[in-house]
Amino acid sequence: MARTPNRLGVHPGLRRSDFRLVAHGGFGDGQNAYAHSMAWFKGHLYVATTRGNFPFMKARLPIGMDVWPVECPADPYDLDMRAEIWRYDPARDEWERVFKSPMITGSHGKPIPRELGFRGMLAWQPPGGGEPVLLVSTWSPARGPGPLILRSDDGRSYTPTCDPGLNGLPVTTIRTMAAFKGRLYTTPAGSRGGNPNVSAHSVVYESRDPLAGQWEPVSAFGFGDAGNLTVFEMAGFGDHLYVGTFNLAGYQVWRSTCEGEAPYHWEKVIDQGAWRGRFNQCVLSMTPFKDALYIGSGIQGGGIDRQNKVGPAAPELIRVRPDGSWDLLVGDSRDTPEGPKPALSGYLPGFDNFFNGYFWRMCEHEGWLYMGTFEWSSILGYANRANWPQVFANAINHVDPQRILERQSGFDLYRSFDGENWVPVTTNGMDNPYNMGLRTLVSTPRGLFLGTANPYGPKVMPLGGTRYVPNPRGGCEVFLGDVSS
Repeated sequence: MARTPNRLGVHPGLRRSDFRLVAHGGFGDGQNAYAHSMAWFKGHLYVATTRGNFPFMKARLPIGMDVWPVECPADPYDLDMRAEIWRYDPARDEWERVFKSPMITGSHGKPIPRELGFRGMLAWQPPGGGEPVLLVSTWSPARGPGPLILRSDDGRSYTPTCDPGLNGLPVTTIRTMAAFKGRLYTTPAGSRGGNPNVSAHSVVYESRDPLAGQWEPVSAFGFGDAGNLTVFEMAGFGDHLYVGTFNLAGYQVWRSTCEGEAPYHWEKVIDQGAWRGRFNQCVLSMTPFKDALYIGSGIQGGGIDRQNKVGPAAPELIRVRPDGSWDLLVGDSRDTPEGPKPALSGYLPGFDNFFNGYFWRMCEHEGWLYMGTFEWSSILGYANRANWPQVFANAINHVDPQRILERQSGFDLYRSFDGENWVPVTTNGMDNPYNMGLRTLVSTPRGLFLGTANPYGPKVMPLGGTRYVPNPRGGCEVFLGDVSS
């Protein structure tokens, strides 16, 4: 039976018992590790995957492991790394794979997938009416031609809207897209050389006709600050488009009304990671909720940036009002040039969970704000601790990794009605410790959908084990939350 709204006419919010699993095991293929993007389009849910994340990380990124959690070939492209898009019909409770990346010839003359993943997805309503269109931003291999923005009118056929690299940029990924004032905005998020986060081209691009692939730059490079290595997240709120950056001195937040001649005037509203500095390295999530914009932080690499020797550290949450003033909600209370900033929720960084590396995704649903994290404690039993900070290593060395896996691991999901008081929905990855992250949240007429990041498939090395065994809990999962469940 559905739960009725309270005396204020507000739905009581989703509890763990209101969610049911609608897809597991990477849609039957444990290589489908991340439900990397998600959108509601014409009565169906669309979920796009990135495959083989652990093998790719082992080959391309500076991550130290004594034993890799899953089997990893020397060349990750020995696996089928072609990203996929799946469609869910909630009326029939049925899934269908509607797209798989084609193979192309890379710059080295060998076959490679055109897309390793789809990092962004948006149902776009063209100005002036007409049928909505599903847009998908892609992640290209370094030896590929560059990322694309794909379009689909029916959810089954996907065609490029622009030349690779957003019409020629030397980049590998496009992460975020934002609709604002009848226009579409995006920015590159990765570069060649195995870096999926730093684009070296931190510019905001605008299109008045994205279906025709017409894009122009509307900001200065890094907003005039070379420390802004990437424009990582963006959202429209009120009369401004807000963008958050990746900056080793601490993220910045800029905004513009996007009016007048391009490049537009941009105003900096948050500096130096809201005065926390390098531990607030990057804006990972940004969502309007009621009368403010909520901004979640993180450090690349899941909270430990080995390349730049930043972290480990847990993320913070702030909110920005239309007049530019801001509150610290979850984090380390501190004095700032703008006065004292106490953490209004009472929570320390990461909702008191040191292993939360990102506040990864946020979503409003039926009057509540939901916040999902990336939580990395599941790798403790595999990680090489030789280069960890000594104080941190001393603390972790007294922890039993198996106990952590069974009682701690898995993403957190919290909800709040006012931004200051937060209620946990789950703190163990929806009862699956291998669900490291909550990567996608989408509010729909059917309920709130969650998509996870779970790279522990199709086989896993048990802690203390000697051989890889099938892991039925590996691969991304999708949950549907509804008060009528």
